[in-house]
Amino acid sequence: MSFLDHIGRCNNADLSQFEPWFIGPHRTGFLHRVFAADVVGPSGLFARHDDGNGLGWHLDPGLDTPAKRTAAMRTFLLGLRERGHFKGQWREEEYAVAPHSGTPVLMTMERSAVPWFGVRAGGPHMTGYVRRKDGLHIWVPRRSYTKPTFPGQLDNTVAGGQPAGLGLHENLVKECGEEASIPPELARQAKAVSVVAYWNQSGQQLKPDIMSCFDLELPQDFTPRANDGEVHSFELWPAQRVFETVRDSEEFKYNCNLVLIDFFVRHGMLSADDPDFVTIVQGLRMMYTPVSGLG
Repeated sequence: MSFLDHIGRCNNADLSQFEPWFIGPHRTGFLHRVFAADVVGPSGLFARHDDGNGLGWHLDPGLDTPAKRTAAMRTFLLGLRERGHFKGQWREEEYAVAPHSGTPVLMTMERSAVPWFGVRAGGPHMTGYVRRKDGLHIWVPRRSYTKPTFPGQLDNTVAGGQPAGLGLHENLVKECGEEASIPPELARQAKAVSVVAYWNQSGQQLKPDIMSCFDLELPQDFTPRANDGEVHSFELWPAQRVFETVRDSEEFKYNCNLVLIDFFVRHGMLSADDPDFVTIVQGLRMMYTPVSGLG
């Protein structure tokens, strides 16, 4: 196991298995060829053709407002849920669907469906750290053993998906309170420091995600506490122990490793003389671009 292994695990997508889908001229995601043929095509919501933007699946142009698209997609997805899709992971949480960061939202979509449509998602991931006389330490949570995804694995100090209609920093402050009992006045001191991006495939699902990285230096006398049942426990680890655990194991949730590797780079824990330094830094930012896909 190595840092590059974690980057490779997150960037395992084979885009030859997918075709783009569009809202008007905007490419908004990717559909696995099997899922598209078996599920999306028969829905009547999409048609496969080349309208000058390339061959792909096109949402019904009669759905000409975000509200219409959202309503039609929700009806379709609820039908899929009744047929056994999403395997109990339905969240009742809407994610924004937009062609690229900073562009207008074209519709919203149930969170659990987003990877089935290869829509870019993400959210805030925060590393809470403490400076002590014996060096830098990081608060490490273990995910609840009853969570439907990655139960019992280690995680970033605070992290969460990004729902539609909420700012990233606002969402982080909310997640800090819910997951770690960090009060708002302290959570607001978190600093946006970086982004991590990857293309991960799991079967017919694709996650071309961008995570926003935050750092928060916490007081030595503050202890995070699990609040909403998503975290089993918190432990304060020396940063070197976190470094070695990430480097040598798969104990952390797969994408959380990348956030921590970015932290190690920014805090000087990974030497520029490491033969993999440039490859590691480049591999943390496999960006979703509006034209070509992979950056």
